[in-house]
Amino acid sequence: MDAIDRELLRLLQADVTLPIAELAQRVNLSQTPCWKRVQRLKETGVIRAQVALCDARKLGVGTTVFVAVRTDQHTEKWAQRFTQVVSAMPEVVEVYRMSGEVDYLLRVAVTGIEDYDRVYKQLIKAVPLSDVSSSFAMEQIKYSTALPVRDGG
Repeated sequence: MDAIDRELLRLLQADVTLPIAELAQRVNLSQTPCWKRVQRLKETGVIRAQVALCDARKLGVGTTVFVAVRTDQHTEKWAQRFTQVVSAMPEVVEVYRMSGEVDYLLRVAVTGIEDYDRVYKQLIKAVPLSDVSSSFAMEQIKYSTALPVRDGG
């Protein structure tokens, strides 16, 4: 990946709807080579998807809950079941397997505390857990889907 590819990624992460003509102008290329670079970034998986980012509040799911999950079961079968369960829950928008005190960290988008309680009950009914700790976000200070695009690598 060269400097032009990196600049294309920065631009596309900010606004994927930019026309090829504008992208090409901003990176000082003609349209065809610019288009080919973008296609290559897609084909190689650097660009995974093009999506619309929705406003959670306007969709009625403006409450964010971070859920720390602990389990005493660390079998492959349990992990597969847990993955299956959380993947099927649309309110669970991110899941990470963690190091340290907590086994998994979930980010959940819900309408409020009652909605979260429903999600919580669904989760603990579906898969055995040893501890679930929930923290409600009071304010979102920063949110970005744009990844840092480092120069020279």
